[in-house]
Amino acid sequence: MIFEEQIKVKYSEMDYKLALKPSSLLNFLQDLASANAESLGFGYSYITPKNLGWFLLKYRMEFNDYPVSVHNLTLKTEPRGCHKLFAYRDFYFYEGEKLLGKIASIWAVVDMTSKSLVPAQAALNNEYMPLYEKRDDDLAFKKLKPLEKADIEKVFEVRYEDIDVNSHANNGNYIIWAFEPLSFDFRSSYKIKTLDIQFKKEIKYGAKVLSQIDFLNDFTTLHAIKNADTNEDLCLIEVLWEKW
Repeated sequence: MIFEEQIKVKYSEMDYKLALKPSSLLNFLQDLASANAESLGFGYSYITPKNLGWFLLKYRMEFNDYPVSVHNLTLKTEPRGCHKLFAYRDFYFYEGEKLLGKIASIWAVVDMTSKSLVPAQAALNNEYMPLYEKRDDDLAFKKLKPLEKADIEKVFEVRYEDIDVNSHANNGNYIIWAFEPLSFDFRSSYKIKTLDIQFKKEIKYGAKVLSQIDFLNDFTTLHAIKNADTNEDLCLIEVLWEKW
């Protein structure tokens, strides 16, 4: 059961080397997941009256060829079902018939009052969200640990434009904050090969976020997005880069 969308990538969604901006990538994924969930009866219009919300927890991304100078993308998504508290969804990026990358994700249904996780299958009660069954070719999520040191860091303030329909910073902003401390030379010399991201806590308008980066080696960066006031981890990221 695969849902497909043809995307015309705009220049505003690319960087100066015509690579797809990582924030644009995350927005494509979120929009397609939302549209697919809505069409199958467990999207925003279904869960909001029940005082529930969808929260993204993890991504694992693996790229055969990160999109560069690609103006026409085919993005496919497949809801994989639920297991206990979690729902699983896969994505596939194509240029024509060429598979550019594969992405796995984990989501949770949250009670908006108590902020507690709700068993997804029971909350959705939907035939299109069956019991999740693992496959041999599933991507493996990395276990991300808090940073032990920071080589570089930068502070940001959450703007009104950063806020989404759940009244907290949209997940696309986290990757902007995470990569912004990297130098221009680094960003213009490397593109993403694999990326793991774990969303841990929300943050709201007016708060300050601290972006820290640990260079594990020449090709691997570890990132932490923190609440600058409490020092709590909001998001952890690990990226394996490759040269252009």
